[in-house]
Amino acid sequence: MAKFTKITSTAVPLAIQNIDTDQVIPARFLKATNREGFGENLFRDWRFNKNGLVNHDFILNNKNYCGEILIAGSNFGCGSSREHAAWAVHDYGFKVVISSFFADIFKGNALNNGILPVQISEEFLQILLKTTKEKPQTILSVDLENQTLTLEETGLSEKFDIDPYKKLCFQNGYDDIDYLISIKDKIEAYETTNR
Repeated sequence: MAKFTKITSTAVPLAIQNIDTDQVIPARFLKATNREGFGENLFRDWRFNKNGLVNHDFILNNKNYCGEILIAGSNFGCGSSREHAAWAVHDYGFKVVISSFFADIFKGNALNNGILPVQISEEFLQILLKTTKEKPQTILSVDLENQTLTLEETGLSEKFDIDPYKKLCFQNGYDDIDYLISIKDKIEAYETTNR
C-alpha cells in the first residue's frame, strides 16, 4: 500500500443512499482473480445504459467532477461482502470515501485495500454533497494524522475516527504482513524469552 498522510483533492459527489456492493461492482464482473481492471466497471449499471452507451446523466461521466475523493450517501457498501467492491473503488482512483455510515464489511475491506473510509455526521455530509455538486472545483483536505476532514473554502471541519492499528498501517504504507515484518525483531525477542 502507498503511504497516506494527507490528501487534498476535489471530490465526486454521489448523493445516493444505501449503495450496495452489487451497485458498486455488479456480480457479473467478479470473475477475475487479481485486483486490476475492476475500476472500469465501477458503478457499471449507472455509468452505462442497458445498450452499453454512456449515461451522461451519471456524475462519474461528467468531466466537471473528478478527484481522489468520493462522497456518498449514508450506508455505503451495504449488501454482500465482496472485497471486489473495494478493489473497484481503489482501481478507479479513489483514495477516500466519505459517508455518514459505512457497512462494516465494506469498511474493513476498504481499510485492507488502501481506501480510507471517512465517516462524518449526516449534517456535514449534506453540506459537502451540496457544496461539491454546486462547485465541482471545491477542495477537501483529509488529514489522517489529526483525523480531520476540512472544506478548504470555508475552513469547516470535522473529526473522524479510525482504528489506531489501521491508522498506523496507512501512515506507513503497511498491509497486515508488512506490519508483522516491521516488528519482526520484537516477535523474535518475545519468542526467545518465552520458550
